Amino acid sequence: MPLRIGITLGDPAGIGPEIVRSALESGRLTNDIDYKVIGQVGPVVVGAPSPDSARKAFAAMEEAAFLANSGEIDAVVTGPIHKARMADIGFEFPGQTEFFAARSGTANYAMLLTGGRITVALVTTHVPLRDVAASLKTSEIVRVGHLLDNFLRRRGKTTPRIAVAGLNPHAGESGKIGREEIEIIAPALRELQSAIGDQSSAIFEGPISPDTLFLHLVNEKWDAALCLYHDQGLIPLKLHAFHSGVNVTLGLPFPRTSPDHGTAFDIAGKGIARPDSMIAAINLAAELAQKQT
Repeated sequence: MPLRIGITLGDPAGIGPEIVRSALESGRLTNDIDYKVIGQVGPVVVGAPSPDSARKAFAAMEEAAFLANSGEIDAVVTGPIHKARMADIGFEFPGQTEFFAARSGTANYAMLLTGGRITVALVTTHVPLRDVAASLKTSEIVRVGHLLDNFLRRRGKTTPRIAVAGLNPHAGESGKIGREEIEIIAPALRELQSAIGDQSSAIFEGPISPDTLFLHLVNEKWDAALCLYHDQGLIPLKLHAFHSGVNVTLGLPFPRTSPDHGTAFDIAGKGIARPDSMIAAINLAAELAQKQT
């Protein structure tokens, strides 16, 4: 039996339906996969999000979660949703990452993004910047570090090399520009490094000054970076690989990926939305599903 991948359309007023269609017609997807499109398009006004289009997106997510949890599909790829419109209809999650974690009963999960030569996992995600430092915990850095290690090993890295970013400019400059590197990040690094040969096979280095980390990451000094907040990881990723970035939810019992872009209501229906990120998301879901079986 071929692997089965469910693909949700996202908010049907956005570019989701057209990039899914373009991806399926591209000839660039992994062969011998049964692709199942989940969700309904009409009637909606393309480019005009509404409570009805948000409800359609929500229904598709619920169906995908049910099918994945029941084993009827082997992986989920999700089209983009509009979080504000979803909140308007009572969607209680910050995003699709948290939704699929909740629906699968997963407590140990994290957000990862990958594209080109940049792979980043995030210790905190949708947290106001002013709250990031207070949200950081040594235990959370360790937890997400292990999830990132596992993801890289699933993709063939037998000894992953992972850079751990600092929080402050110059990684705190020995405590002169903040003490988070000394009091929170360094203890996490010691714990991660001590796990080598036990739970983890990775080499963790850091804390690395964020203003130089990504130059060396692109030049393949490391396989991935463990970033401490949302934009620390996403700004360089999107600059480097905007059209091929993929969002991955780590820790779920099934692979879940999505394109790393939004609903793009302003260009929906104009025939100019590029399917590259959706193609990359589908192919990565297929790769992860094949390695999970």
